[in-house]
Amino acid sequence: MLLSGGLDSATTLAIAQASGFACYCLSLDYGQRHRAELQAAAAVAKALAAREHRVMRLGLDEFGASALTDETMALPVDGVRPGIPVTYVPARNTVMLSLALAWAEVLGSQDIFVGVNAVDYSGYPDCRPEYIAAFERMANLATKAAVEGAKLQIHAPLIDLAKHEIIRRGIGLAVDYGLTVSCYQADAAGRACGVCDSCRLRRAGFAAAGVADPTRYLD
Repeated sequence: MLLSGGLDSATTLAIAQASGFACYCLSLDYGQRHRAELQAAAAVAKALAAREHRVMRLGLDEFGASALTDETMALPVDGVRPGIPVTYVPARNTVMLSLALAWAEVLGSQDIFVGVNAVDYSGYPDCRPEYIAAFERMANLATKAAVEGAKLQIHAPLIDLAKHEIIRRGIGLAVDYGLTVSCYQADAAGRACGVCDSCRLRRAGFAAAGVADPTRYLD
C-alpha cells in the first residue's frame, strides 16, 4: 500500500483493510516541500491498524523540474487549470510503484494498492487507468514471483471516483480525515494553505459531499 498521508491514500488504506487485506504501508520521502504529510501517513497507518509502515528516502529533488521538489519554482495558487501543472513530479508514481512492487515480492504479496484518481486530480499522466494497467502488465513480466505463477494485481479503487464520492466512501469506513494532509505547501504543523490545487480540490470535495471539512488551514 502506497501511503502518502493525504485524503485519497487514507481512503484507499481503509478500503483495503475493509476488504480483508493485511496492509503493509510504504511512504516515500522524495524531497517534497514539507514532511508534514509523512507525519500524517504515520498517524493514518496507526489509526487504521496497518500491519507495518515504512518510510523510504528518495532523492527526486536532485532532479527538480517540479514545483513540489524545487522551491525556486512557484506553486500555482490561482485555481486548477487544464493541462499538466508544474506540480507534476517526473516519473514519481513509476518509481514509487516499483519500490512497492519490490517490497510486495519480498513479502510474498500479490496485491498493491494505490490511491490514484483520474477524475478530481491535477492532470497527472501517471494517474490514468491505462497507466495502472500498463504498470500491472510490466510487473507481471518483471518479477520472479509472477514468472513462477504468482500474478500481481494493482488495485486503484478510487480511479473513477469524484472527490466527494471518495470522501463519502471514507466516512462510511470511519476514516478520520483530520489526520490527513493533502496540501502541497503545508507548514510544519500540517496546516494547509487553502489555495494550492490540492487544497482547492479537497475543499470542494467536502463541500460537495455535504461533510464538515476537518482540515486545519493557515490563518
